[in-house]
Amino acid sequence: MHVLVTGGSGFIGRALCSALRAAGHSVTVLSRHPARHAAALPGVRLIDALREAEGVDAVINLAGEPLAEGRWNDRRKQVFRDSRIGTTRALVDWMRTLPAKPRVLISGSAIGYYGPRDATPLDEGAAPGADFAATLCRDWEAEAGKAVALGLRVATVRIGIVMGREGGALAKMLTPFQLGVGGPMGDGQQQMSWISREDLVRLLLWLLDNEQASGAYNATAPQPVTNREFSQTLARVLRRPALMTTPAFALKLMFGEMAEALLLSGQRVIPARAEQEGFAFHHRDLASALQQLQR
Repeated sequence: MHVLVTGGSGFIGRALCSALRAAGHSVTVLSRHPARHAAALPGVRLIDALREAEGVDAVINLAGEPLAEGRWNDRRKQVFRDSRIGTTRALVDWMRTLPAKPRVLISGSAIGYYGPRDATPLDEGAAPGADFAATLCRDWEAEAGKAVALGLRVATVRIGIVMGREGGALAKMLTPFQLGVGGPMGDGQQQMSWISREDLVRLLLWLLDNEQASGAYNATAPQPVTNREFSQTLARVLRRPALMTTPAFALKLMFGEMAEALLLSGQRVIPARAEQEGFAFHHRDLASALQQLQR
């Protein structure tokens, strides 16, 4: 199968492209800077315009400017929307022009779709939230959903906090925890719905191969934890203390709205559909996932 990937040079995308090639697929990555990423994506064709993509059987759309890289303002929020909704719209518009269309679109989303919630478990049928992140995800999924009218099978993937040493949230946390100055954020009771990068990539390939899979899927491990539980587990795996607490007011001062949306609130998200339809997680609990990353 010839798979077109957006966001292929990112933390998730690099692992996905490697797994796709290992499974025998040919891979093309759409990138703004093909030459810059060629060395990190061996065996992958890189292009900077959709008109260069030919004979595509499937599209996996992971493009999106990271939300957790600093304070939000109106300009950055527009960048977030353009990099997700704008890219997805461009993909659907491009597919509309093709005489032979791809068979499937797997498009990223995030658990921010549900908005800030308490500890109530949320499956794919839960209502969306109303804050900025929730609206962003809802509009992103709606744009991808337009490909259904073109005859494509469409699956949207609500991705949780991705665990891997080479990037994402864990890479930012490792240094302070290794130095013994890690610990909970705020009161530590906010829910963290996480997934190992390995399981996320496996889930994306499962959705690619499973011709019955369509609609929304939660990409989270079956056992979410609180931020305090996460801190204690990471410290135990690293054999370090986790005594430091970052006060909520300090996070709000540093990061503003982003702190409220991503650091001090959360969702307890359950991968109900994936498990019901036969996907088997390799890392169901946080301790096993973190221990695997230490090897």
